[in-house]
Amino acid sequence: MHPLYANKLLFRAIMLTRLDSYILKKFFVTFIFCMLLFTVIAVAVDSSEKTDDFVKAGLSTGQIITDYYFGFVPFIWGLLYPLFVFIAVIFFTSKMALQSEVIAILASGVTYRRWLRPYLVGGVVFGIILWLANRYVIPKANEIRSTFEIKYLGKGDQYSGSNNYYMRADTNTYIGVKNYDTTSRSASTFFLERIRRHRVYYNLRADNIQWNDSAAKWQLTNAVERHIDSMRERVKLHPQLFINLNLKPADLRRDDYLKDKLTTPQLKAFIQAEEQRGIEGLNTLKVEQHRRSATPVTVLILTLIGAVLAGRKTRGGSGLHLAMGIGIAAVFILSDRFSTVFAVKGNLPPMLAAWIPNMVFMLVAIYLYRKAPK
Repeated sequence: MHPLYANKLLFRAIMLTRLDSYILKKFFVTFIFCMLLFTVIAVAVDSSEKTDDFVKAGLSTGQIITDYYFGFVPFIWGLLYPLFVFIAVIFFTSKMALQSEVIAILASGVTYRRWLRPYLVGGVVFGIILWLANRYVIPKANEIRSTFEIKYLGKGDQYSGSNNYYMRADTNTYIGVKNYDTTSRSASTFFLERIRRHRVYYNLRADNIQWNDSAAKWQLTNAVERHIDSMRERVKLHPQLFINLNLKPADLRRDDYLKDKLTTPQLKAFIQAEEQRGIEGLNTLKVEQHRRSATPVTVLILTLIGAVLAGRKTRGGSGLHLAMGIGIAAVFILSDRFSTVFAVKGNLPPMLAAWIPNMVFMLVAIYLYRKAPK
């Protein structure tokens, strides 16, 4: 290889490496700036709304910070994280375009695809961070926030919802509980049926059921036990009866914050356990499970869309780019909410509901990339 040609290749490699580090540095610094700025605004607005509640609770500043804002801030980060990344990309890329840096980079022989590579790397890094946070960190923060809101701010009953349950305890046992009280851990009516070959062979009913801590069993009052076969029926009456069930008091509490507080492994295990019991209405939990994997991909897609949009020099400058970016983000959020509603209230599969917005905006990203001046 000729020495001049080798030197030229070396110079180009060094230039491209510097280009990557230059763009990535701007990417990370701008992202941190946007995240801190929006966090300060969110905390200021939230604290102004809750000042009276904090005063009535009689909490010190340190308690408010550790018991509430240590959970609230990660919650806000997780909620607005894709938007932080999107705005950061548009902001620093539009400044580069306005100063003709993008034109100079492409004029030096760097291909458009090669110019996008540091954006792709940055998007993958931010997506991985969000993926890990969604699985483990943000659920723990939501637990802190929700506990504080229930205890001090009166945001509602942690275990709200219907107090009537009908579920499957195991493969052939079905139980029903009516008017269950989470405080006393008792219910006014209880029945149990065991089925074999599509026929009931055992039936148990009681006027009252209550959890007994000392025995670690359920205690029935005025129980009627029936053993049924093809020829006869045997009936036994029990003023009191202790039974073992594959069911604990914690399984009869419906927590409105549950899907936000469970880590992803815990959420998967909970959904499987509820499906085995025959519980319906789990689509909200399933959508949340799939969204925790879909949102990191959203970060990557919005990064590429932001780079393509802001990389073009326009008369409107950064203002026009930011307006277009906010419009796209708003459309994305609306599509995400619509798909969630169709999954929870309709027949749309939860996995599809979580990934449809990404599919649509991936097509948008491809279209914008092909139409971008290169």
